[in-house]
Amino acid sequence: MSQNVAFIGLGIMGLPMAKNLVAAGFNVTGYNRSQGAIDALAAAGGQGASSVADAVKDADVVITMVPDSPDVQGVVSGKDGVFANAKAGALWIDNSSIRPDVSVALAADARAAGLRPLDAPVSGGEAGAIGGVLSIMVGGEQADFDAAAPVLNAVGKTIVLVGPAGSGQTVKAANQLIVAANIQALSEAVVFLEAYGVDTDAAVKVLGGGLAGSAVLNQKAQKILDRDFAPGFRLALHNKDMGIVTSAAREAGVVLPLGALVAQLVTSTVASGDGALDHSGLFRGVQRLSGKVESTIDA
Repeated sequence: MSQNVAFIGLGIMGLPMAKNLVAAGFNVTGYNRSQGAIDALAAAGGQGASSVADAVKDADVVITMVPDSPDVQGVVSGKDGVFANAKAGALWIDNSSIRPDVSVALAADARAAGLRPLDAPVSGGEAGAIGGVLSIMVGGEQADFDAAAPVLNAVGKTIVLVGPAGSGQTVKAANQLIVAANIQALSEAVVFLEAYGVDTDAAVKVLGGGLAGSAVLNQKAQKILDRDFAPGFRLALHNKDMGIVTSAAREAGVVLPLGALVAQLVTSTVASGDGALDHSGLFRGVQRLSGKVESTIDA
């Protein structure tokens, strides 16, 4: 029989992930703060729940996909949360991107409640979620990782156990550092090219074929050229993630000079009102610094 999966958090990435689980044959029950996302899952063949407790009561696997550390704590803790209502032995997979230390503490709480926790943040944005090709970095026990394989394979392509509890979140923080630095560099390159009147479409094509080529260039360059900043991953969330990077680096006693600078540039763009835009909207921050401000964009 198919496993019962509870999916908590049907946002930009959570909803397509839940739909992919339905398509793979899982019995998916979803919960979200907004009813529209629950209705969309139901239309795809899933079921809706009226609360977290209702969603998880019969689940073999519970997935949480919410924005930040307090949000995860909010849905798993308390008498109405995951830990108090999921059945003993259920897998808890947290696909959220949160602080590693919080992830470690929650994993211990989950085990005390009889659950099997995995921190499994994802990378690939909305497109990767829709295509079921996310990169998933997982922290936890090998046996639990093996048990979760069918579920993870339904939503991801590159799935790696990177260490014990909290390790997935640490690797995700490193991922977000690399992505933000790449988007910032790409944004500066496009502003530079446009200042000289270069054919930017041709420039991006040749840059993509050389050492400057990257997944970021492939996925974000055209959005920048088209000024299409509809969110696949919001700047506000990347700002949160860069806060995790800089805080965790300080705690570890390591120095990330470029990371600190990029974190401030991300914060500046969010503070300027662009937090709801895709993280390729870092380009607008470079424009501002260059005195080439464009009109406000509604996300």
